[in-house]
Amino acid sequence: MKKTLNVIFIGLGSRGNVYASQLKKQSEDVNFVACADIDPDKLTRFADKYGIPEECRYKSGEELLNCEKMADIAVIATPDRLHASEAIAAMKKGYNLLLEKPISPVLSECLQVAKTAEELNKSVIVCHVLRYTGFYGRLKEIISSGEIGDPVSVDAFEAVHYWHQAHSFVRGNWRNSTESSPMILQKSCHDMDILLWLTGKHCKAVSSFGSLTHFKAENAPEGAPERCSDKCPSYLSCPYSVENCYIKRAREQGFFGWPTDVVTQEKTLEDLEKRLAEGPYGRCVYHCDNDVVDHQVVNLLLDDNATVAFTMCAFTKAGGRTIRFMGTKGEIIGDMDKKTLAVHIFGGESRVEDTNAAATDNLGHGGGDYGIVRDLLGLYTDESGSSQSLTGIKNSVESHVVALAAEESRKTGGKLINIEDFIK
Repeated sequence: MKKTLNVIFIGLGSRGNVYASQLKKQSEDVNFVACADIDPDKLTRFADKYGIPEECRYKSGEELLNCEKMADIAVIATPDRLHASEAIAAMKKGYNLLLEKPISPVLSECLQVAKTAEELNKSVIVCHVLRYTGFYGRLKEIISSGEIGDPVSVDAFEAVHYWHQAHSFVRGNWRNSTESSPMILQKSCHDMDILLWLTGKHCKAVSSFGSLTHFKAENAPEGAPERCSDKCPSYLSCPYSVENCYIKRAREQGFFGWPTDVVTQEKTLEDLEKRLAEGPYGRCVYHCDNDVVDHQVVNLLLDDNATVAFTMCAFTKAGGRTIRFMGTKGEIIGDMDKKTLAVHIFGGESRVEDTNAAATDNLGHGGGDYGIVRDLLGLYTDESGSSQSLTGIKNSVESHVVALAAEESRKTGGKLINIEDFIK
């Protein structure tokens, strides 16, 4: 007999809406009983869309969690610095969690969330969605088979995409590390997680270099005002202008998908232009309060002296991830955007695998958004054969430790950070 899964949502921005959409898409046996957000517009839109009654609409996560337990699962997708306190409060109320990454930008809070989950015997699935993609899932299968021998070295690259950087990490919610998280944690704890998972190894030490190089006032075009559209002489030519990042596609193609839907949920050109004229996404990228890096390199020393070199850079035409996995018997060259894995066996044959067939749904983080919700449903209903989560809290914490250690190294000029000492 199928079990109805009752769910509450805390944080109704882009990610909260993605998980809600996937839950409804994948199962008829899901009931959304309550929701919370500090933004009245987001609260109303979400609640109206899913038929949540007025008395179950809350102005904050704190307000909702002060109530008695009313569901099986709490989906927490609020700003980064609220995750830990809300996660702990929700578990103490009796909820299991789908928790947006990062767990917290504070190491002690990450460890406390994991400790609380263990003490209260609560399931916490952290949204490291890349583990659920067909691309990385197939890569993991090949590595685990021993076909390329023991992994010795990995070279991984994350292309952030120039307008993604401008939207999320210069103008947007994750622009300032004191308000949200360091970029290596917020954007790339995905990568730290996936690299440790793929190698099947633990990190012993880390070093890192990186900085905010371009998106600063001294690099602004001559005469650039505080707000992008206030008669900036470079308005049409600047690749980071609101015209080129948002308005042009909306006007010419009728495009109001991500990231434009973060600026306006009305999905009209009139509302988009109004919000850009008045809100944070209309600021000049050279006159924001951003402090996160726009490029960073991280080197990991693993527990058997295998090495990982990871690069993240904003200055790319397109986004995506590529990886080169080098083992004692062969190598694999992967392109997540193209969804291809080129496998070369030393002294043997080579092949190229198309990983599209390995994914049930390739939308949303290469199918990762679909996969993590399928995993969640598998834990609480009979919708899936899954028996345990790929990204439970115990599996997730190490990636956060490594990312925070990398940030400590970067801030101290590339100092080598011993992971054991860092945790202590």
